[in-house]
Amino acid sequence: MSDAKDRLRLWLRLLKLTRRTEAELRDRLRSDFATTLPRFDVMAALSQHEDGLKMSHLSAVLRVSNGNVTGIVDRLVDEGFVERRPVAGDRRAMIVRLTKSGRDEFARQAAAHEGWIDALLQDIPAEEARQLSARLAHLTQDKESADAV
Repeated sequence: MSDAKDRLRLWLRLLKLTRRTEAELRDRLRSDFATTLPRFDVMAALSQHEDGLKMSHLSAVLRVSNGNVTGIVDRLVDEGFVERRPVAGDRRAMIVRLTKSGRDEFARQAAAHEGWIDALLQDIPAEEARQLSARLAHLTQDKESADAV
């Protein structure tokens, strides 16, 4: 078999695993927390930035349009998980950040999420998982570096 075919087979298996895992996460987030994966992703991004992010930066971090993020943030604000604050000197820009309630809720969801992933990938030994993760991170960094040029 050619190298190209081996790489194609790898890609298809990675894609299948990703889709299956994502579907399982969506189902569990919906059933256990009455939430969605995009909402979880927004809260996860904000959890990494205690001082908050401008909406445009949040969109960039998530690699989605401002419009996609705005609706999710609106609902999270309504539920008290996220707050908006104006940016000094820029009347149009807003900083969004998790509230105390949002941090607490995200911590609950993140702990469950980690457990779900651990269970779904339990057949991969820890050392192999570290090696695969490092290799994939290297491939991702190479691509991101090339995109930046």
